[in-house]
Amino acid sequence: MAEFIESWLTGAQQTQFYTRTYPAAGPSPKAVVVFVHGFAEHIGRYTHIHPRLAQAGFSVFAFDQRGFGKTGLDAEKRSKDSAYGKTSRPEQIEDIDWAVKHAEEKYPGVPIFLMGHSMGGALVLSFATCSRPSVKLLKGIIATSPLILQTKPASKILRKVGGFASYVSPNSLIPAEVKAEDLSHDPAFNKAYETDPLVKPSGSLRGISDMLNGGERLLHEDYKNWPENIPVLFVHGTEDKVTSHKATEEFYNKINSSDKQLKLEQGGFHELQNEPNGVKENVYDLIISFVDMHIPPSPKL
Repeated sequence: MAEFIESWLTGAQQTQFYTRTYPAAGPSPKAVVVFVHGFAEHIGRYTHIHPRLAQAGFSVFAFDQRGFGKTGLDAEKRSKDSAYGKTSRPEQIEDIDWAVKHAEEKYPGVPIFLMGHSMGGALVLSFATCSRPSVKLLKGIIATSPLILQTKPASKILRKVGGFASYVSPNSLIPAEVKAEDLSHDPAFNKAYETDPLVKPSGSLRGISDMLNGGERLLHEDYKNWPENIPVLFVHGTEDKVTSHKATEEFYNKINSSDKQLKLEQGGFHELQNEPNGVKENVYDLIISFVDMHIPPSPKL
C-alpha cells in the first residue's frame, strides 16, 4: 500500500488542486489533519512528517496551494487559469474552507484539525478569525513558524510601492528568495530545497503583498476575532531567520483563548520539522500529543 494517495480535485472557483491523502494506520482514523504548506513550496516536501501523523492514527489531507507546486505548475493537469504565484489572501482562505469541507465529507464524524507552516501557518490563523461556518468544524489549530511578521521586514517604502504595483499588475512575478541555509541545520534538506524543481524563488505582487499585509492585520486587528473555544498550538524556533518568533509570541499573548500552547525551540531555524539532533522528532511528538489531547471523547452508548 502506498504511503499516500494522489488525486487532482476540483476546489474553489473550479480550480484543479493537486492533493495527497495519507490514510491513518489502523481500522479508522482518530482525527484528520488538513495541512497548508508555506510560500513557494509544496506538499512533496513533507513526506517525512505526514507519514508520522498517519502512523499516530491521523489521516492527513494536504494540497498544493493555488499558484504553487503542481497546482500552479503542472503542464497537463493544472487549471487553464492557474499560474505560478497567481493567488491572493481571499482566495487562499476560500481554498482552506474547501479543504476543511472536503475533510468533513470524506471523514464524516471524525475530528478535524488544521495545520499550517510559515505562510500556511499564518493562513490557518487567519482562517480561524474569519466568520466562515466551517471554522466551527475545527477541534484545533497548529501553526509552525507562522509568517505573521518577517524576521527582517522589508522597508515601508518598498512595501508601499509593491502594494500599488499589485493593483496595476497583480500577477507579475518578483524575486522572493529564501536562503536555503536559513531553513534548517540539516545541509541535506537545505540542498534538496535548492534543487527542487517545484520551488521557485519568486512570487506575484498580489500574493506577496497580501501575505505580508495579512500577517500584520492578524497581529494588530484580527487577533480580536480569535474564537475562544478553538485550541491552538504555536511552534517556533528562536533563531528563525525567515519569520519572527517574537511576533508569534506577541500574537499568542494577545488572543483570547482558553486553550493555547506556545513552544519556542531554542536555537531552532525556520523548518523545525527538518531540524536534526532530535529536534524534528520532538516537534512530531508535540503535534501528535496536541491532537490526541484534543480529540473529543467518544459518546457513551
